[in-house]
Amino acid sequence: MGNEKSLVIVESPSKAKTIGKFLGGKYKVVASVGHVRDLPKSKLGIDIDRNFEPEYISIRGKGDVIKAMKKEAKGAVRVYLATDPDREGEAISWHIAHLLELDQNEPNRIVFNEITKDAIKGAVKNPRPIDRNLVDAQQARRVLDRLVGYKISPLLWRKIRRGLSAGRVQSAALKIICDREKEIRNFIPKEYWNISVVLKSAKGGKESKSFTARLTEYKGKKITVDDRASANEITKALSANAYAVKSIERKERLRKPFAPFTTSSLQQDASVKLGFYTKKVMFVAQQLYEGVDVKGKGTVGLVSYIRTDSVRISAEAHAAVTEYITSNYPKAYLGNYSYSNKKKDVQDAHEAIRPTYVELRPDDIKDSLTKDQYALYRLIWTRFVASRMSAAVYDSEAVDVTNGDYTFRANGSALKFDGFLKVYDSASTLSDEDGEGKRLPPLTEGEALTLMDLLSEQNFTQPPSRFTEAGLVKDLEEKNIGRPSTYVPIMATLTDRKYVTREKKTLSPTDLGFVVTDLMENYFKEIVDTGFTADMEDKLDDIEVKNTDWKQIVGDFYDILKDELQTADAEIEKLKLEDEVTDEICELCGRHMVKKFGRFGEFLACSGYPECKSTKPIVTKINVKCPQCGRDIVARKSKKGRIFYGCSGYPECDRIFWNKPVEKNCPECGALMTEKKMKNTELMCSNPECGYKE
Repeated sequence: MGNEKSLVIVESPSKAKTIGKFLGGKYKVVASVGHVRDLPKSKLGIDIDRNFEPEYISIRGKGDVIKAMKKEAKGAVRVYLATDPDREGEAISWHIAHLLELDQNEPNRIVFNEITKDAIKGAVKNPRPIDRNLVDAQQARRVLDRLVGYKISPLLWRKIRRGLSAGRVQSAALKIICDREKEIRNFIPKEYWNISVVLKSAKGGKESKSFTARLTEYKGKKITVDDRASANEITKALSANAYAVKSIERKERLRKPFAPFTTSSLQQDASVKLGFYTKKVMFVAQQLYEGVDVKGKGTVGLVSYIRTDSVRISAEAHAAVTEYITSNYPKAYLGNYSYSNKKKDVQDAHEAIRPTYVELRPDDIKDSLTKDQYALYRLIWTRFVASRMSAAVYDSEAVDVTNGDYTFRANGSALKFDGFLKVYDSASTLSDEDGEGKRLPPLTEGEALTLMDLLSEQNFTQPPSRFTEAGLVKDLEEKNIGRPSTYVPIMATLTDRKYVTREKKTLSPTDLGFVVTDLMENYFKEIVDTGFTADMEDKLDDIEVKNTDWKQIVGDFYDILKDELQTADAEIEKLKLEDEVTDEICELCGRHMVKKFGRFGEFLACSGYPECKSTKPIVTKINVKCPQCGRDIVARKSKKGRIFYGCSGYPECDRIFWNKPVEKNCPECGALMTEKKMKNTELMCSNPECGYKE
């Protein structure tokens, strides 16, 4: 029986489960659980003398998985490699083919952009050989990143501190964050004044509607008001003349729909609208892609492949969404917009991120999804449907008002036809100055106006804002640095290495981040230079698109890196970072404790080291006292990384809470209240026998 089945190998067990249901009994679907071979962690793993030949090994802990795949492959009539449809997926298939001793010239690779029955069965009917250009493009990135990481990181360990790292994309991203922080610190605010007037028609009487107009011109030229004296002079001059309507411009304004999501635009929109970090966006999107159990339909892959730079969709998807729009909305709602990619060749085998079945409306399957899955699926579904709908139409007015040599402008706008806004919840693309949603009163050219109020407001220019994760992703994409699959690990590394901290969702470089960036700028300027990094991305893309020699690209880069390493090692003196002194007092000798960074992260150590070797973990107080003993309650982490709250007197006092306690007692039983993070934060009693909530 065994040799009557074909074997299909994918990366994840959930993907295997979904595909297995589609293919039926003649196929066995197993998961490699990600990569099976990689460069060794214990050494460089690249033979530089043999033209940068990678020295791959089986990943530790994957022995049983590899053994099981070999056994299944031996008994199968045919093996299909069905890993993800991108460079990384192609490389995983290549490594699996090597381990299973498959002929790589045989058509054993199948790809699909969505996990649907038709897509899977169509892929099985159209296998192809492994694409070595895709594999080499991935290998080049992997080797370059390993050379940068394993050659520069030890230098950072020796010269600064243990546990640091550098990266081809990571270091360029860190420099962008540091440069923005320098702009903020060096920013000098400039004063400016806004002058506006509240007016109404002089002939309208008490019922006449007022409107606000802003000062824009003096003697036909744009005016800026820089100080209080100038503002006072202008307001004084305005009192000498009357206000009248100079001109009225009325026109229709179109607001076009957005293109379907790419990986980066999905990360940005989910950050703004849902408050998701990039890591969470990709985690939830992966669940939607691999398959969700939908009531009445079984396991369904709800969205197309989630790592893509493309805004293109297939002809079939276009036909399906066109049918959906025409069946559910009047004819006027169907649009005719096309969208083009910034880069026309790379990764365009992928479509944009879209729902696999447009007829599966978010609210219809809400009960089958988690809260996060529903929110993200709704975002993807509405963006896709809206992209094929007509523009929203606004009636727009611009009124110029004169007072002597001064001109004021008022804008009004009202929605005439909602178009794509019928389904898409969009942040406004029109500014307040466009007057969206504000109608002006009926006015005629030349009519006199009555002044109701004159407003003179002092303002100061603001420094650029710090990057959010979404803002950094957008900036990296615009600068052509990194690719969709790299953005999440970049964020994780920058925070894990303590180069960057998150403060209210914004990213701030630490002193350590500045030190590392300064060193990289001085000695490895190409790696942190955005232009060089972007050019390298294009060269790496050329391996895939133009079949350029990946080892030549790596070799040219290494010639630069090798010389810089020698110079840096010889010239850099060991840097001494000052330890941060804390308010914690050493229990053994009474000195202040300082923050140290060790193999497992930050900890507190006595400033009297080496005379006193006392250490303790860093804990966060929450300003709530333990109801059992009166000591402080502190935030801790479990072995699995989950945050909980426990008494600082542990082990003498073992009181713990899984939800964050607050300074409030339950009115029913007197126990501490805790915060329960739901859709909206609610308070609930910490006593499980009470159940009081508010």
